[in-house]
Amino acid sequence: MSRKCPKDESRDNELKRQGWIRRFVADEPRLSEAVELYKSLGYEVRLEPAVFDEMSEECKKCLLYQDCDKYKTIYIRSKKKR
Repeated sequence: MSRKCPKDESRDNELKRQGWIRRFVADEPRLSEAVELYKSLGYEVRLEPAVFDEMSEECKKCLLYQDCDKYKTIYIRSKKKR
């Protein structure tokens, strides 16, 4: 039986209000590579649990029998000047 990842639109909207930009969903090893790349480009990086309902139909098919907890949504924003 498949397990759907949670959907939390209010959380996504709150992150947008805080200036975070949603980039994409990934798991390892691409997740760590993307985090390192965005940080090297000067961005703050935030990882949130993947939201299954927001993924494309193609992605949903692949993830039906996967553990949703290993997938993270990458958010970035410019570092605030201090």
